[in-house]
Amino acid sequence: MNPRLALSSLLLLSACANYSGGGLKPGQAKLDDVLRAMGPPAQRWQEADGSQQLAYPRGPAGYHTYMAYIGADGKLKKIENVLDEATFARIRPGMSKAQILRLLGPSQPGWSAYFPARDELAWEWRYCDQWNAAARFDVLFDASAGTVRSTLSQTEAVLGLCGEGDCICSR
Repeated sequence: MNPRLALSSLLLLSACANYSGGGLKPGQAKLDDVLRAMGPPAQRWQEADGSQQLAYPRGPAGYHTYMAYIGADGKLKKIENVLDEATFARIRPGMSKAQILRLLGPSQPGWSAYFPARDELAWEWRYCDQWNAAARFDVLFDASAGTVRSTLSQTEAVLGLCGEGDCICSR
């Protein structure tokens, strides 16, 4: 095999593993392994029992936010993509911003918008829907109260954000 091709293949595979932490084994990998493979988290929550939750948003170009859960023993419990319909269905009116951050991780800062006429703040995430279409998920907050009013999901095609063939993604 051509050495350059082998090196390129190796770099490509390692980049993919770092994106999702796919090479990390729950129960074996430690916090340092997660940080080395996935980099510094965008957010980190420390629990009273010593366990941690780490958020890895992969937008704006990516479609995922991975949450890594580290046990009190310092070992990886699980890594999961939280930008999916099952997680979105857990969001209810009245939830706080802090609760949404724990569920979905941070949204893209440039995609947040405040609508003064409605006193509404919108946070937005890009995700891949169940039909493998690029989509956007919004959480709409009552800005004064800081709590969820509602949610909204639309494909990027409906929003006019796709070029030819750009609306397909993979989960």
